[in-house]
Amino acid sequence: MSSQKLARLARPTLRFNLARRYMHNQPSILHPIRPSASTRCGGRRKSWPFGAYSLHNINVPTARNASFARILPKLAVKLVRIPAMFGAAMIGGWLICNIRLLRLGTTLWMFWARGKSGRVILRGGIWGAKGVAEQTKAGWERTKQGIEWPVWMKEILEGRQGAQGRGGGGGPGGEPPRQSRAGAAAAAAGTGAAFGYTQSPEDDERSGEAAARDDQMMMLTKKMIEIRSILQMIGQSSALVLPSIVVIGSQSSGKSSVLEAIVGHEFLPKGSNMITRRPIELTLVNTPDAQAEYGEFPALGLGKITDFASIQKTLTDLNLAVPAQDCVSDDPIQLSIYSPNVPDLSLIDLPGYIQVSGLDQPLELKQKIADLCDKYIQPPNVILAISAADVDLANSTALRASRRVDPRGERTIGVVTKMDLVEAERGASILSDRKYPLRLGYVGVVSRVPPTSGGLFSRGSGNITSAITQNENAFFSAHPLEFGSESELAVGTTTLRKKLMHVLEQTMAASLQGTSDAIHQELEEATYEFKVQYNDRPLSADSYLAESLDAFKHSFKAFAESFGRPQVRELLKEELDQRVLDLLAQRYWNKPISDLTPAPIEPDPLSDLPKADPESLYWHRKLDASSSSLTKLGIGRLATTVVANALQSEVDRLINASTFSTHPFARQAITDASSSILNERFYSTSDQVENCIKPYKYEIEVDDNEWAKGRQNVATVLKNELNACEAAEKSVESAVGGKRKLKDVMGFIDRVKKGEVVLEGDGVGGGGGFSAALLAKGREAVFLRDRASTLQMRLLALKSRQCSTKTNKYYCPEIFLDVVADKLTSTAVLFLNVELLSEFYYNFPRELDSKLGRGLRPEEVEKFAREDKRIARHLDVVRRKEMLELVLGKMESLRDLEGREKRREADRNTQIKGAKKQRERGWGLF
Repeated sequence: MSSQKLARLARPTLRFNLARRYMHNQPSILHPIRPSASTRCGGRRKSWPFGAYSLHNINVPTARNASFARILPKLAVKLVRIPAMFGAAMIGGWLICNIRLLRLGTTLWMFWARGKSGRVILRGGIWGAKGVAEQTKAGWERTKQGIEWPVWMKEILEGRQGAQGRGGGGGPGGEPPRQSRAGAAAAAAGTGAAFGYTQSPEDDERSGEAAARDDQMMMLTKKMIEIRSILQMIGQSSALVLPSIVVIGSQSSGKSSVLEAIVGHEFLPKGSNMITRRPIELTLVNTPDAQAEYGEFPALGLGKITDFASIQKTLTDLNLAVPAQDCVSDDPIQLSIYSPNVPDLSLIDLPGYIQVSGLDQPLELKQKIADLCDKYIQPPNVILAISAADVDLANSTALRASRRVDPRGERTIGVVTKMDLVEAERGASILSDRKYPLRLGYVGVVSRVPPTSGGLFSRGSGNITSAITQNENAFFSAHPLEFGSESELAVGTTTLRKKLMHVLEQTMAASLQGTSDAIHQELEEATYEFKVQYNDRPLSADSYLAESLDAFKHSFKAFAESFGRPQVRELLKEELDQRVLDLLAQRYWNKPISDLTPAPIEPDPLSDLPKADPESLYWHRKLDASSSSLTKLGIGRLATTVVANALQSEVDRLINASTFSTHPFARQAITDASSSILNERFYSTSDQVENCIKPYKYEIEVDDNEWAKGRQNVATVLKNELNACEAAEKSVESAVGGKRKLKDVMGFIDRVKKGEVVLEGDGVGGGGGFSAALLAKGREAVFLRDRASTLQMRLLALKSRQCSTKTNKYYCPEIFLDVVADKLTSTAVLFLNVELLSEFYYNFPRELDSKLGRGLRPEEVEKFAREDKRIARHLDVVRRKEMLELVLGKMESLRDLEGREKRREADRNTQIKGAKKQRERGWGLF
């Protein structure tokens, strides 16, 4: 030690001794010092001894005049301060003792539940009990800081006037000023954070500024994670991705335990074989005001899942869905967990490294896992390298992988798990390792969940953070020399959480500028594309659906105005005309030739009808049976079916002509809407129509006008049928190969039917030189020829005078049946219009609104719009532009926050410098 330092240390002691010796020789220090007799008589003044002038620089009272103005205020201050300090100290001590007793009880319960040796826990409890006095003092300081005291009370509690009264100096020869209580509390809080102690919300040892900085950091991280999520939705460009924390490590190194300790729940897949086969993009969102913890799978749309066992099962199923021949996939699983107990973090869990592939695993599995991990640990992501304490760091697969992409260790955090499996000295040496230095350092954890017994003390499915933290406290507190505050080692899951928050926030903040520049460039490109290709026309899924729905409704309204009673009557009359033709063919006209046997001779052929007896029962019964068949056909069901099919067909036509034609989902929704209304009204309408036509089943009256109208209409119907027969005959002629060949076949069939030629086996093997197929075509042509001849004959009969009046209805059955069909049609249309048509026109647009308007969820609307590729491209451009603008806005707010934080930090630095200069000038008397 130098002579100057020795002199500086000895100077206060020397001054104090000299002053004490001088004061001992004086008569009294309670009275004013008076000059001696020799001094009064004019003798030589006695000199003061060396060092006497240092009385003003030491903590001894000096003699001065008594003053009640000085004594009374100080006396009052002391009388108030002493009981206040004593009472507050008692309260703080009682609170701290109560907390320590609760912790001690929890520790003893853990000792009983685990059945382990109590040596480690007992040592930790004794070591913790030694600090009860210090914690009592710290508790009083925290209590004092948490209350808004008046100014005069602050002066009393801080002891400023007492220090002035004692002349506490800080001068050259005085003691250095003691550390303030606030500083001690902050130091204690830092020590507690280093050891990972759990604290209740009301037992926060952070200072006000520290808490404000932590809250500011959490806000920045939360906003950055929001920006990261938005950028993930925009695209996968590396320039538009903010960093995440990538968790890597070998199998059984404790990766899952570390992540579950951070989250506070067991939710990751577990098993003896390789379970994690896909990356899990885990986003933790702190929700301070939430009453429950829950998870969401954004890509699956499963909603909020509060049971973490269900989350674990879902993750297991998603991982096991990877084919066995692949074993790993780079398709990530996105999982978001919302909880008031988690920090705002963005983590990616990857499959664990393996050394040797199993018998049931592909040989290239090891390389596949390495390639997958290398894809995610590239910059700017932060690497969380997990290594077990019982494995040498030289053999750590995670550290080897991180050194390949981060050789200087600037973005790698080392986490050493299973610290309780090695000796404390070895664990401390691992954490302070210098062979594999990391700029972000190492953190030691004991992150596994302590086992619990069933019954009264079973933990259940609750949060496991407290159990893990207490287990770590029990271990690290038992080794204060290795893991105490003086060792400067980072241990505990709580410390790891805080480090991850700080590192992620700093890494994200560092990449903001580059990401902001990339976003500006992307925004310029999106704006240009939006202007050139789409003429700045805004579009959203909702607006596109609304426009398409409105256009479809306008088309449907135009159809409803054009399809009314006349159109329904015409439609139903055409259907009944065909039924009349079927009845005529069945009872009056020729029938198809079913075989080539000779035809039986008809006793009353249709050609004899004009000459038949007016009172012939044969023709009377034939017409009455035909009329009864028509009225009892089931007109209600037939008419309702015809109209309903027409409406459904028209709806399909409108769909094909609208924008919904390219949207299968909307097409099906519209079809279901129309069919549901028609099905709902079908039976009631059918019953109403059937009831209204019931009188026609018993008696039908026909007037002259109806007969004339029916005569005209049925002639048209028969002409159309004749044309259809001639066209079908020509089609058969073309299929056979010519008119001549068809004529030969038809002649052979005529001879067979007359019995002139005998055909064996009904022509199955052919006959007459014709094949069986040719004979079948010939039979069809003969039937069409005979039907055409019958129609021509009946057309001539309808034009005759005999069919001009209704009294000859038995000679003209075609006219009478047409009149009956017309009456049925007119009556049915009245009820079809009221019961079916009007109801459909009223309810269908409203049903469309419920199915395609208000009834669709946002994701269904988005899915609908994206079914059209052209609209999907337009939406992508609009959405990309809006998202980029949103991200830029959030980045501007981040810059504002950072600016305020920098100004606040500058103000704090200025205050610190001012206080330092004040201390350098020395402590004055006042």
